[in-house]
Amino acid sequence: MRILVAGVGNVLLGDDAFGVEVARALAERELPSCVRVHDFGLRMMDLAHALHAPLDAAIVVDVARRGGPPGSLYIIEPEAPPDPADEELAEVFSPHVIDPASVMEWAERMSRTCCRRVLLLCCEPKSLAIDPREQGRMGLSDAVLAAVPRAVQRIEGMVRELLEAHGAAAQVE
Repeated sequence: MRILVAGVGNVLLGDDAFGVEVARALAERELPSCVRVHDFGLRMMDLAHALHAPLDAAIVVDVARRGGPPGSLYIIEPEAPPDPADEELAEVFSPHVIDPASVMEWAERMSRTCCRRVLLLCCEPKSLAIDPREQGRMGLSDAVLAAVPRAVQRIEGMVRELLEAHGAAAQVE
């Protein structure tokens, strides 16, 4: 069993750093040897290539506006997109507009050997500092910061469930 936990986000846009902070917190935990935690930050091309590796599952940690109170956690399992014609691929993935959803769709369309199962663990942000007056604001809002330990626990539970479903024993490094 091979599981990737991928934290993504921009530390200069307030709560957008949630995935990065969760990856940092997970890096300090004892996890099964089959789990690799990586902070991808803004490097979505690196994430796309990592999803091409032979993985059984990936948990991508990010923020998403879903309408709940700031700090709410959501688990989303995206459906695999249909096979497109080659000319459609350029519309799906542009190096100028790169986000986790387009990276996962691009990875899936480029190769059917990519990660078997992708789960998103998202947090409702309070502020993404997209207002020009707030850009460059570092640090999570209180509500999102409080969600980091809950996200770590949720990911540990997700890993246990994935291992149990796969019939694998959880060996801690």
